[in-house]
Amino acid sequence: MAISDSPATLALSDVLAAAKRIAPLVRRTPQIETEPLRAESGARAIHLKLESLQNTGAFKVRGASNRILSLTDAERARGVITFSTGNHGKAVSYVAREAGVRAVICMSEHVPAYRAEAIRALGAEVVIKGHSQDEAEIEYVRIRDDEGMVPVVPFDDPWVVCGQGTVAVEMLTCNPEIDTLLVPLSGGGLLAGMAMTAKSIKPGVRVIGVSISQSPAMLESLRAGKPVAVEEKDTLADSLLGGIGVENRFTLPLIERYVDEHVVIDEPEIEAGLYYALESHSLVIEGGSAVGIAAIQSGKVNVRGRTVGIAITGSSVDISRYLEVVSKFVQ
Repeated sequence: MAISDSPATLALSDVLAAAKRIAPLVRRTPQIETEPLRAESGARAIHLKLESLQNTGAFKVRGASNRILSLTDAERARGVITFSTGNHGKAVSYVAREAGVRAVICMSEHVPAYRAEAIRALGAEVVIKGHSQDEAEIEYVRIRDDEGMVPVVPFDDPWVVCGQGTVAVEMLTCNPEIDTLLVPLSGGGLLAGMAMTAKSIKPGVRVIGVSISQSPAMLESLRAGKPVAVEEKDTLADSLLGGIGVENRFTLPLIERYVDEHVVIDEPEIEAGLYYALESHSLVIEGGSAVGIAAIQSGKVNVRGRTVGIAITGSSVDISRYLEVVSKFVQ
């Protein structure tokens, strides 16, 4: 089945086709209500979509499955390649293993070692190159072209965008009263897919992207009207590090078109969000997952009287650093 090569013509039908295609490899994750945050914020209700309980521990398996399961036999024989800060690499490795396809994952030296080891454990080949995701992307391009491998990029691909959009389908099917979505933002695959999908299902829904102060590449690119590289700084939300791709074609225009509002979260706010998830729901989530919670806790988003859905995107943590953070709140 073909898919549009233009962000302007991607449609809900592409997302619904993705939902059917990926069903064998993707969990329909639960949504839970979070009462303390609802009471504190004055929201009508707040629902957490637990993609942290997804196969491989993050939403990324949705987009990776949609792309890899769409390959022809000739493409499968060539193998797949990507660049990643971790969760996408895990997803590609998992899906490729299940599909019997060779996978190569390019990562920068800035990515924590525990993420690279998790990818190797799933059977993929890991290539470490450069000090940023943009530099790892350059190595990815070299190998892709030299060996003729099929790209499965982390975000700027219509198959991946539509796969990630299935999160919004599930959220609005389960809770059609949701009128506000908070979605973490890095390269923009999840936000672009969810925003396009949600607006197609429910045009009046308010969609808010949540970036981190340590790597706001998409925000800087939106301001400039073109992809902009930013310095990547150490952060608890390491899954949100990275640029948007030097030749971004899909996520930048989709986010510009469909997203209503943007906020930026800093490190202490991420810490508080992590502790909230643990203390209130016994949920261990990664820093990138905590930014939606943090946006409400910090007062940077007003959700009074609203019915809110928050994408809790993943659960990959460096356990020693995680324990160091949450212990601050109980001393």
